[in-house]
Amino acid sequence: MKRTLMRTVGVLALMTSAAQAQECLSEPGTIGFLPKLDTDPYFQVAGEGAQEAADEMGGTVIQAAPSQATAEAQVEFINNLVTQGVDVIAISGNDANAVAPALQRAAANGVRVISYDSDVAAEARSLFVNQALGTSLAQMMLQSMSDMIGEGEFAILSSTPTATNQNAWIEQMKGELESNSDYADLELVTVVYGEESEQINQQQALALAQTYPDLKGIIVPAGIGLPAAARALEEAGKVGDIKLTGLAPASLIRKYIEEGSVQDIWWNVTDLGYLAYHAAQALAMCDITGAPGESFEAGRLGSYEIGDNGEVVLGPAKIVTPENLDEFKF
Repeated sequence: MKRTLMRTVGVLALMTSAAQAQECLSEPGTIGFLPKLDTDPYFQVAGEGAQEAADEMGGTVIQAAPSQATAEAQVEFINNLVTQGVDVIAISGNDANAVAPALQRAAANGVRVISYDSDVAAEARSLFVNQALGTSLAQMMLQSMSDMIGEGEFAILSSTPTATNQNAWIEQMKGELESNSDYADLELVTVVYGEESEQINQQQALALAQTYPDLKGIIVPAGIGLPAAARALEEAGKVGDIKLTGLAPASLIRKYIEEGSVQDIWWNVTDLGYLAYHAAQALAMCDITGAPGESFEAGRLGSYEIGDNGEVVLGPAKIVTPENLDEFKF
């Protein structure tokens, strides 16, 4: 009886603590940004966008990330952000499900949670701030590959086997290859992983070229992987023979885009961080709850409406070519 009573008191105390901490803020609070990896320039630029929003509307940005792109490493940072007393955690998930329990514990301690760039399990967050509709990104990468090689073998060099967004794009591309006659002459030979490492991405790109002598192209749906693969193929004298497309900061692969050996699908990364910060603060101040149909203001970006499953979409991406390259400063 005593043990049952103690458990009941503990649960009530936890619920009370969470309820108190979840009270609406009257002014902008502290947002803890947790990227996948601390050395990825993509997230550094997104962080600059978050800081820009904080300078405009008030509040504080804390950004911290692990040196390894694993869920285990992110869990430690989630716990640290809770200890620091942030009001909202904004996470780009390395593994949708593996980080969910830690995020749910954070919520139980009164910390709201959103995801950005790469989603986590829906039950572990209130919002997902997406850079672009995943369906459109997958279609654009496949269309880009088709435009560059016309027909033949291609491979996919992704980030990690558990990366939420990349896995979704890959599955959609596989479905398009099976069902869309426009891609009947394309053959996906394999999917490999660069493990968020420049060196491993380079090694994998070279290994693909050696293993598949008829390979015409590689799709690289991961920010640091595309520049690494381009450099590796250039050094091997194959960058023109094997075409590359995918997602990466346009500024890092500018010369390859100008040469026509690489295309890129990209968006305004600064704006992604800027939008995520506004969404997090709107959630903290109870301007929104994360329900579909709600809307909030995001400074210079204007008004945004929450879609199904708590998704907020920054806007459409573009295929970066020599003709529009100057539009992309990062």
